[in-house]
Amino acid sequence: TMMFLPSITRKPCVVLTALLLRSTSVRAFSARSNVVVVDVISPGNGPAVTKANRYSSMVTLYIEDAVAETKTPSGWSTRKEDGAAMDEPFAFQPGKNLIEGWSEGVLRMKEGERAWLHVPAAKGYGASPMGEKGGAFYIPANSDLLFDIEILGKE
Repeated sequence: TMMFLPSITRKPCVVLTALLLRSTSVRAFSARSNVVVVDVISPGNGPAVTKANRYSSMVTLYIEDAVAETKTPSGWSTRKEDGAAMDEPFAFQPGKNLIEGWSEGVLRMKEGERAWLHVPAAKGYGASPMGEKGGAFYIPANSDLLFDIEILGKE
């Protein structure tokens, strides 16, 4: 049978449902398809994130293994509960000095929203490792990334 897919707009859950990926995880879908997936933890009620503004956010970054379906802390977080010295929001503007997957994902979010951003390596740091082994944070080359991000609002 032929299946028509909705356009990927706001919620990837629609795409996942449409694809009937019952036996495939969101992580594996993201990594294999080179698509950034936004998996909403708690919806926001503010305006949509745009490229025109700077935003404040709370973020924890993990390395994602799609095959094993695991996440490993990268060592970078703005949340005290996830290892930061104190809660310290991270400021950003979509499209400016960010990896492609971050900008693509947050542009499908609203202010006040918290979500998992599943970012395939090609839209992350690709073949370039970041940080240092044993340092404050480390991201091996070709790593799929998982961001737990909450958009606090405009700066």
